[in-house]
This record gives sequence, structure tokens and C-alpha cells, in this order.
Amino acid sequence: MGEHDGHRDRLRKRFLEQGMDVLQDDQVLELLLFYALPRRDTNDLARKLLKHFGSIAAVLEAPLQELKTVGGIGESAAVLLHLITPLARRYLLSRVSPGVVLTSTQACGEYLLPYFFGATEELVYLLCLDGRCRVLACRLLQRGGINSASFSLRKVAEVAISSHASSVVLAHNHPAGIALPSHEDVELTRRLQQALDVVDILLLDHLVIADDDFVSLRDSGYLR
Repeated sequence: MGEHDGHRDRLRKRFLEQGMDVLQDDQVLELLLFYALPRRDTNDLARKLLKHFGSIAAVLEAPLQELKTVGGIGESAAVLLHLITPLARRYLLSRVSPGVVLTSTQACGEYLLPYFFGATEELVYLLCLDGRCRVLACRLLQRGGINSASFSLRKVAEVAISSHASSVVLAHNHPAGIALPSHEDVELTRRLQQALDVVDILLLDHLVIADDDFVSLRDSGYLR
């Protein structure tokens, strides 16, 4: 066993025995890259990635093609790095319990947060609830903000009706901003409330989400 293999084994053993918290960000990336680049020294590559992107979060959220612009990062390494964030999102969603009862703004927000984990584009979801506030479905309405031309109030109503919902919570994210509703968010919420009133479905709330934070338009006084 050479010095290179010995270093890998020591780092791997340290992680297995002491956990990830004892590792620096470059060591975490170095360890991950072992599995895409089994014959290369990945310590230098890990440092280059952090220097180029600025943080481990930025590395793992980077577009595939931009990862490949870093010298030494080929297709296999780029795909492995690009896989981590959607895999973490899938893990979080797998822990979401179907049929759970959500009786507060906080409970709705915590239920919805995993759907937006790591998202770099605007997403719009509709959380559908029965008369006891039990989750019936959580449907992706569209990729692209609620203020885009493609957003349809009719589609919201159709999804709510097809899910047999008594009430719904609309949620969308601000990927590059803070969780504060815009004037357009408020106006659309009021129009959506009127549209759902016609089909006797209650708009419980509209949540604006950014990272692990969310703001309720109902709690902010924008919904009657």
C-alpha cells in the first residue's frame, strides 16, 4: 500500500469512527471524490472546488457543466457531486408522512420545506388537505414562479378538486432571496382565494419559502 492509499484509508477510518463533524469541508469533498476518482489525489481537487465556488453548499448546488470547468473534474466526478443535493432532497421527502394532520402554520411550513430543499429554480406546490386537515396530496404545479405568465389559477382549482381537498395551502420559493412576499404574491393570493371560493375550497394559506425559512401570508394579514 502506497502513501496515497494509506491517506485514503486513514481519512475513511476517521469518518467511520468519528463522524463527519470532525472533518473540514475540503476533507468531506476529498472523501466523496474517492469514489469517482479511485486513482487520483483528490485533496487538491477538493481545495480547487472550494476556491472556485466558495463553499461546500455552492459546490453541491453547482450546475453539472460548471463543475466540469474545474480542472481535474470529469464527467464521473461532476455527476457524483451533482447527485448529492437531489439525493438529500429525496431522503427528506421519504421521511414525510402521508396522511399526517397539519393544524398550524408551523406544521404546514415544516411539512413543505423538504419539497424545496436545494432548489435553484422557482417551484410552486399545492398542499391538499381534507376536512380534518389531513394531507391528501402535495402536487408540483409548475417550475417557474407564481408570477410567470404560465401560472394558472384554473390549474390550482383543478388539482384541488381532483384531490378531493377541502382546503389547500399554496407554497412557492424565492431561491435567491428572502422569504418575504412581493406585491405580486399578495395580489395573486387574493385572486386565488376568490377563485377557490367559487368551488367551495378554502385557501388556508400561502407560504413563501427561502432556504429553511418561510413566511405565511395569512399570519401576515393578507388573507381574510
